[in-house]
Amino acid sequence: MGSNRPWFADDDLWVLIELLLSPSPQKAPDPRPVGDRLCLPGILYVLYNDVSW
Repeated sequence: MGSNRPWFADDDLWVLIELLLSPSPQKAPDPRPVGDRLCLPGILYVLYNDVSW
């Protein structure tokens, strides 16, 4: 992870995290859900900066 933006996971870390996630459903209702890789930085940013939801 980068030191100036620790909420972004590099490819090596993402491979480890992806193994822990459940698979996405084959058919999701509209609107299309955002991918896990795109959601992770937002979640980590909130946790890292102690931002309230």
